Amino acid sequence: EVIVPPLGWVSDIAAVIQAGFTPVFVDIDPQHLGMDTKKIISVLNENTRAVLLIHVQGFNALTTALLDELQRRDIFLIEDVCESHGATHKGLKLGNFGWASNFSFYYAHHMSTIEGGMLCTNYFDLYQTFRMLRSHGMVRESTSDTLKNTYEKQYWDLNPDFIFAFPAYNVRNNEIGAIMGRNQLKRLDENIQLRNRNFKLFLDHLDVSKYRTDFSLEGRSNYALNLILQHADMPFTERLMKRMSDEKIEFRRGSAGGGNQLRQPYLKKLLGDTYKNYPEVDHIHFHGFYIGNFPSLEEGKIIKLCNILNSVE
Repeated sequence: EVIVPPLGWVSDIAAVIQAGFTPVFVDIDPQHLGMDTKKIISVLNENTRAVLLIHVQGFNALTTALLDELQRRDIFLIEDVCESHGATHKGLKLGNFGWASNFSFYYAHHMSTIEGGMLCTNYFDLYQTFRMLRSHGMVRESTSDTLKNTYEKQYWDLNPDFIFAFPAYNVRNNEIGAIMGRNQLKRLDENIQLRNRNFKLFLDHLDVSKYRTDFSLEGRSNYALNLILQHADMPFTERLMKRMSDEKIEFRRGSAGGGNQLRQPYLKKLLGDTYKNYPEVDHIHFHGFYIGNFPSLEEGKIIKLCNILNSVE
């Protein structure tokens, strides 16, 4: 079993299924949109191999209680930091805590190489496996002479340049993407500060009787403006969407990843109507929105946006 959230991108859950594990879902904490620590701990058992924790849209979903419990039980933590570059827990950058972590360089995120991403780990053997998996499973992609020599001796009848250890993938980035990414890296910290400023300004000007503003802001790195209704009021939600569309405000309903993944066909085929058991993420699915947040977004436009949202009755 691998513990996963119902709010996130399809590839997180798909990877668990494709690897032959059983996804076990845990509802989210509305203050940071990641999995609720107490609910994670409540479902841990002898079959749990890992917890795949998604740091959603710049929020830190880690807690010291979760880290301590996973260490005590010797359960792997995998961090998805695709939407939260630069966010921190207790002053340390997210992506440093788990067995492995992944980042996205998709063009809508904090920094971009157009497509692609990055895997991180402090485990040497896992790093070597990652290098091979990203390039057809070829042993020559490893940086370990010991590993390469082992394969070459065992498979002496093969060309050492073309020994395939795994039925893997071709997900290598290219030099053009690397040039773009390395240049954006120079501005990443500054851009994070600007986005955090924008988000705080956005929250400060929202009508708290209509919209949630009590998010956990410590260590954040918000690349989105999160608009979540206080109450599950479908007529209000419909009026809000119409007003945003009329004002040409771009938004994504259900957050950035398609809302409650348990409502998606690929999971309903496997699990049926289990989405009903996760009320917090289902609220986001129907009454939560993602609005873009970029470093050059002007203060006046944010206040104008809030005035429009607050005027909906």
